[in-house]
Amino acid sequence: MVQKASPKLTEMLNQAIAGELQAIVQYMWHHIMVKGMDSASLSEVFEEVAMDEMKHAEKIAERLFYFDVNPTIKPNPIAVGGDPTQMLKADTKAEEEAITLYKDIIKQAASEHDETTRLLFEEILSEEEKHHDTFTTLLGE
Repeated sequence: MVQKASPKLTEMLNQAIAGELQAIVQYMWHHIMVKGMDSASLSEVFEEVAMDEMKHAEKIAERLFYFDVNPTIKPNPIAVGGDPTQMLKADTKAEEEAITLYKDIIKQAASEHDETTRLLFEEILSEEEKHHDTFTTLLGE
């Protein structure tokens, strides 16, 4: 028997995918576009985090597919360009939005007794917090 999730939870999971798709494209473009003295190390960071976000999107899509719901293919608005500081600030904001949403998803999944989704998002949340820490550290915050 396939577990059912509420429309509210599946909509939240699709919001999560839209954010992950945004992050993938945004961070990959930043990986390609970054210039300046720190560009080599920043380029690696952007690429590595983009790869993590791809894995998150895949896991979330698999969960939605389990619920017999098609995952969205439309990303949230993508912020590209600017100097390295502007890139890091845009990426920090994306991580903060994900962290807020994922905490809400964890609460919603728990309220629906959906331990698998709750555990999945606890794992992803931990990784998003690491990304946020990486970006804020690079910004000197």
